[in-house]
Amino acid sequence: MARRGETLEFAVLGLLHESPMHGYELRKQLNAVLGWGRLLSYGSLYPALKKMLRTGWIEEQVREAALGAGVSRRQRIVYELTDAGNARFTRLMSEAGPSAWEDDSFDVRFAFFSRTDMEIRLRILEGRRTRLEERLERVQAQLAHTQQQMDRYATELQRHGVESVEREVLWLSELIKAERSASPAKTSLTPRPTENT
Repeated sequence: MARRGETLEFAVLGLLHESPMHGYELRKQLNAVLGWGRLLSYGSLYPALKKMLRTGWIEEQVREAALGAGVSRRQRIVYELTDAGNARFTRLMSEAGPSAWEDDSFDVRFAFFSRTDMEIRLRILEGRRTRLEERLERVQAQLAHTQQQMDRYATELQRHGVESVEREVLWLSELIKAERSASPAKTSLTPRPTENT
């Protein structure tokens, strides 16, 4: 699950696992979960929904929505998870390999961690931390090597990137420690740094 479209499908399955939603509400919730820096357009959402309808992971239900006193009702399409969609979401939640650690999918996986087994959560957190530590080592070496060749602003931007990765590594280490020391029901999560890595 590394590509953006697959991440979107995973997020849709996760949200519909919680409750059925119509397109507007689903888009609003996806924008909160995905946090991709720009709003998810209906032009991206509805093709993904159509594909998921064809695969049988979701289904449409037509429901009437009241518009207010004295105003006639209008029909609204609500999307629901099917048994196949529920099985797909469960299978995706059990995956703990490299695709779960990557930038494109980690945040969405993390948003649904409460439905993930503790051992899987730990593997994902540890994998993400290892991946970031490797990235940090590369970027620090590159910064040291190119610092004399770059202007002040390019150097500061690269230094900012290093500091952001260092903060996320620290945050992940705290989460891993909390997961290991607390029972699954009592795990205390620390807020994640707001800057992107």
